[in-house]
Amino acid sequence: MHLASSESNPRRRRRGAELRAALLDAAWKELMERGYAGLSFAAVADRAGTSRPVVNRHWATKALLVRDAIGRVSDDFSLTDPDTGSLREDTISLLEQLNGAFTMFAVAMTAQLAAYFEETGTTPAELRASLIDERWALLESVARRAAERGEIDGTKLTPRISRLPYDLLRHQVLMDMRPMPSQEIQEIVDTIYLPLIT
Repeated sequence: MHLASSESNPRRRRRGAELRAALLDAAWKELMERGYAGLSFAAVADRAGTSRPVVNRHWATKALLVRDAIGRVSDDFSLTDPDTGSLREDTISLLEQLNGAFTMFAVAMTAQLAAYFEETGTTPAELRASLIDERWALLESVARRAAERGEIDGTKLTPRISRLPYDLLRHQVLMDMRPMPSQEIQEIVDTIYLPLIT
């Protein structure tokens, strides 16, 4: 069989990481357009310019494909340590970074994934934990540094208070389905978070 190599042929042969990335990108787009219930291996294959058996070779079930597609999108939201020397500035920076990630999850975790959670017997919290909570070490380190500098009272930094600004951000994004304005992020830090630990 002759395989054209021009970019005009969407079914050019791809392998390995390139093929997997194309399939996951196609799955994400299908999920956002059709929801979990409407997503099919055939549609993903067509969008990626390949065949359904190729998708089946990589994922045994639709749930596994969707989980990996969400994971790929979440990888675009890696956190960088601001390390400004100020807990206020560090926390605002991290909240700004997470703002986009939480917005993406807000979209994915509404009607698009209702059938996914029903089929897999999982919850939005479990999916979030597998994607966001792995970055929690950086969020904790910002507060620990502030306590070591004497900027805050480390004894007041309970797990609930440590997570409070991020929980408030996530809640508002889930309710509004859009990023939180920067001035509201600063309000959370200045009027709620810092007063609890200083």
